[in-house]
Amino acid sequence: MEKYWNIFTSSFSDYGHYLWREMLHPGWGNYFYWLLGLSLFFWLLEIVVPWRKGQPVFRQDFWLDGFYMFFNFFLFSLVGFNALSNIGVEAFNDFLGLFGIHNLVAFEIQSWPVWAQLLTLFVLRDFIQWNVHRLLHHSDFLWRFHKVHHSVQQMGFAAHLRFHWGETVVYRTLEYIPLAMIGFGIQDFFLVHIFATAIGHFNHSNLHIPLGPLRYLFNNPQMHIWHHAKHLPHRYGANYGISLSVWDYLFGTAYMPKDGRDIELGFEEVEAYPKSFLEQQVFPFREREVVSLREVSSFEVKLSVPAEEVDQLR
Repeated sequence: MEKYWNIFTSSFSDYGHYLWREMLHPGWGNYFYWLLGLSLFFWLLEIVVPWRKGQPVFRQDFWLDGFYMFFNFFLFSLVGFNALSNIGVEAFNDFLGLFGIHNLVAFEIQSWPVWAQLLTLFVLRDFIQWNVHRLLHHSDFLWRFHKVHHSVQQMGFAAHLRFHWGETVVYRTLEYIPLAMIGFGIQDFFLVHIFATAIGHFNHSNLHIPLGPLRYLFNNPQMHIWHHAKHLPHRYGANYGISLSVWDYLFGTAYMPKDGRDIELGFEEVEAYPKSFLEQQVFPFREREVVSLREVSSFEVKLSVPAEEVDQLR
């Protein structure tokens, strides 16, 4: 247990030092400033060439989504996720060690050319995330957490990173083994992360930039807007692609019936969904309770006897 405690405590200090260095030392390998730069780039594009011209520059929940960006990419790890992840990885490796397994790597890609490593990592990771994204929609329990992301009613680049921290736990847990099997700890993973972040910002942005035939490969605002549509013919939604749209075309989940520029976004009763960051973090854990209370109230209303009938019974 002492080993795990040391991992837990050192993870806080190590990540705290990393975040402090990121903020104080801008550079080409600094993700903190890449995130700032990409966000500013897409926001300026939204101002100069907006797709929905009537949408405010500071759209609904602009600042809330901005906070979500930094919470999900930085602060969440600082408050404990990094420490728990490190403990989980070590405990998993110790468990495998009981069976004499000390290395999960099935395909040693570190000997491949860098471009092949990056491409393999990008495509495999995106396919895993496409499947996890489908799971978030098909599981009633996980949908409670994913609804935070779908509570967006005016789309913009920062909506990309409005998601509940519970999603991070699900994604990272389900990604770990497949990526570990190809030796995912390559140094250039940073480039894949930056590229995926840029595409995610683009998908959610208020932009109309035709991709031509590339739309069948890369996700884009005109396709992803339908994923956020309030009214869909499919119960579990469509267009699950994260960076790549090709999975939706291959597996029959693509849906673009018309130009979706002005469609309503969200889900049924989205107007009543919590508006603040803290309320949105808590709500998925108590949503079943809230729904049950509504069902009881509705049932009581249906059973209630009008006052005039009560008088007659007397």
